[in-house]
Amino acid sequence: MGKNKHRRFAENTTFALLHQPAFEDVFNRPYCLKGQWRSAFFRNDHPLTLELGCGRGEYTVELARRYPSQNFIGVDIKGARLWRGAKTATEEAMANVAFIRTRIDFIASFFATGEVDELWITFPDPQVKNPRKRLTAPPFLARYSTFLKPGGRIHLKTDSQLLHEYTKELVRQNGLPLYEALNDLYGSSHADDILSIKTHYETLFLQQGLKITYLCFGLDRLMR
Repeated sequence: MGKNKHRRFAENTTFALLHQPAFEDVFNRPYCLKGQWRSAFFRNDHPLTLELGCGRGEYTVELARRYPSQNFIGVDIKGARLWRGAKTATEEAMANVAFIRTRIDFIASFFATGEVDELWITFPDPQVKNPRKRLTAPPFLARYSTFLKPGGRIHLKTDSQLLHEYTKELVRQNGLPLYEALNDLYGSSHADDILSIKTHYETLFLQQGLKITYLCFGLDRLMR
């Protein structure tokens, strides 16, 4: 492991807003803040949004800047990447941001029924050879349904047409509410201030001439 990673991992332990639970703390058991993120951590009753597979946390941090009256949590397993978002939020004394270092497989251990208002999934690995590992695969959607509030929305931004079409077909097959589906976000008139927030990887994809897709859907039928 490089010295830079060692330094980042060490600094991660100093960030009060970065939660790094041990495996035994979340495997088949609830995390200590489950159902209490608003009351015990953010100390308010504002809406809560998650960014799954947040990487450097660019979307999480920028959403938090634009919506100071809402709470945002970024989730990723890569500590060296999370360092960037956690450091920025700490330096800017952002009271409405948190990060969790964990596998998305354990995400249901962190949030109680109806605790989360909205989900963002930004440029996840499309898992070309392993569909069950896609963050919009049925096992993951089932996990999200345990804590996404009724009427809550999932936003998927990706450069992968494969993942876009795969997810859209899952939405159709399950009769889930589909609010928006764009095969070329920036070629449409729908790239508003929020959808136009660009991550590091999104910028690289655009420079390569790749189209960015967007889906917005709910899980209400899956929750019944």
